[in-house]
Amino acid sequence: MYGAQLIEALRRRDPSVQFFGAGGERMAAAGCEIVVDAKDLAVVGITEIVGHLAKILGLYRKLIRAADERRPALAVVIDAPAFNWRVARQMRKRGIPVVYYVCPQFWAWRQGRVKLLRKYADKALVIFPFEEKFYRDRGVDATFVGHPLADLAPPAISRDAYAAANQLDAAKLWITLMPGSRRKEVGMNLPTILEAARSLDADRPDQDRLDKGRLGSGYEFLLPVARTLEASFLQEIIATAQVRQSASLQNRIHLVTEALPALYHSRAAIVASGTATVEAAIMGTPFVMVYRVSALTYALGKPRVKVPYFAMVNLIAEEEVVPELVQSKFTAENIVAELNKIIADGEPRERMIGGLAAVKARLKHGSGSAQHPSEAAAEIILRMVEGT
Repeated sequence: MYGAQLIEALRRRDPSVQFFGAGGERMAAAGCEIVVDAKDLAVVGITEIVGHLAKILGLYRKLIRAADERRPALAVVIDAPAFNWRVARQMRKRGIPVVYYVCPQFWAWRQGRVKLLRKYADKALVIFPFEEKFYRDRGVDATFVGHPLADLAPPAISRDAYAAANQLDAAKLWITLMPGSRRKEVGMNLPTILEAARSLDADRPDQDRLDKGRLGSGYEFLLPVARTLEASFLQEIIATAQVRQSASLQNRIHLVTEALPALYHSRAAIVASGTATVEAAIMGTPFVMVYRVSALTYALGKPRVKVPYFAMVNLIAEEEVVPELVQSKFTAENIVAELNKIIADGEPRERMIGGLAAVKARLKHGSGSAQHPSEAAAEIILRMVEGT
């Protein structure tokens, strides 16, 4: 998504610029020749990545060969540090300037790896306000350009039109389920989320306390299909999870194509840690953050975590705006308990909505600029290209 926005911004400034690299459908549609499909790199976790190393190494070599053949004027690497700092190192060896856009979250853990960014990247373009100082204090030329999602407008489609397009009951409350974008994390997160959905009706808050009086009792559950996943994969989990004991619930779980309209029109959401938490904040949708990795990955990673929160919105706010249910706390019972606090009208819901609005405001402006983040990034990148 961020790569596609950046390509479009660069082409608006200079239509002659050409692009190739690793990406997905959106980058391809924006005009990038895809050498490596991003889906093949979508692996998360320390232990989980081991079985994919040979394949990832082959893709890495393919990308480097393409760079050797085409000799780009500049390389932009986005997130994915385990893969991209190796790409950056190879570009540096070849005298190709490197911009790191959406920088690794080294402030969260493995802070010693900042030296890799300092060594292999000529410029860091960061998307969270606290990152600029963190990286500059450690010798990295970093600029906060703003978060690429911060200026997202509310979806234009009305609730009734969205309901008709997705066979939803507009008279019910909607809850969006976002278990992640990678197969492994979805496999670990979605079954518990579905169990919570099954329990939610039985523990429904008093409907008289809801501010949407026209809505009937009961819920519809919206499950956006991430671009890195197949609908059949999600359907298989739904069919085999505990939700199979409730055919009526199974019929009320709707796979939808876009996350933002689902979030915007939902009363609340259950969201796995990651970019989706920022999307929920920008849509102003109260939510509960959940996450689980393998026991070994958690045991190896937890001692290295250097920040007080897991959820990005809490890190940005510097306080707990949304509840974090991670690992052993990630249970259906805990999800339902936290959701019931924010589905009903009242102080907890209003406090969270206010906190999410404050997070959105913090993400909006990079380094005093009113430009869209992708435009600010494009301006810096083209100045670097001209300088070479």
